[in-house]
Amino acid sequence: MKSFYHFLMKFRHPKPKDEISRFANEAYLDHSFPKNTDDYNELSSYLEMNGQYLKSMSIFDEAWELYNIEIVKGL
Repeated sequence: MKSFYHFLMKFRHPKPKDEISRFANEAYLDHSFPKNTDDYNELSSYLEMNGQYLKSMSIFDEAWELYNIEIVKGL
C-alpha cells in the first residue's frame, strides 16, 4: 500500500492554492517526516511534535481522510 507521504506528494504545487498543497510542500522539505508509514497515530504524533508548519492539525485530518478514501478503501 502507498504510504501517506507518497500520497501527499501528489498535492505538491509550486504555487499552492490550498492548505493541503502547502502541507505537501512543507512535508517534502521536512527531511525527518515519516515517509514510509501508513499509521495515523505515528503520523499524528510526529506532526504534533514537529509539524510547526501546519496551521492546524485539521489540515492533516483532512488529508488523512482523502488518503483513506482513495488509497485504503480504493475509491
